[in-house]
Amino acid sequence: MEYFLVKYLHVTCVLISVSLFIFRGSLALSSRPWRQWRVLRVAPHIVDTVLLGSALWLAWRIGQYPFVNGWLTAKVLALLAYILLGMRALGKNTPQSQRLPFFVAALLSVGYIVGVALTHSSSWGLL
Repeated sequence: MEYFLVKYLHVTCVLISVSLFIFRGSLALSSRPWRQWRVLRVAPHIVDTVLLGSALWLAWRIGQYPFVNGWLTAKVLALLAYILLGMRALGKNTPQSQRLPFFVAALLSVGYIVGVALTHSSSWGLL
């Protein structure tokens, strides 16, 4: 039961985190000053901290770890790509013309992460 509660918390945090990213990204793409709202600056950090904590607990609980198990390594590397691409998409110094490609690439990274999570395979079980 405990495992499923933490897994549910993890999936809920994923949905909230990605939703907040899409919302902030949409505002950034339309040149809206989203940074003026404190909740949009603070909430993602809180949600992502809970998300990371639940991910670490789940990895420990199932006995599979990044850099030992390929699918978790793929998730961690894709997460790093998502973070870097997301930083560029939402960055203050990113030119408006470059925001959309970084935003789309970040969302593709999230899609890959979700696919790996669902299949426990870095190739989504296609190979």
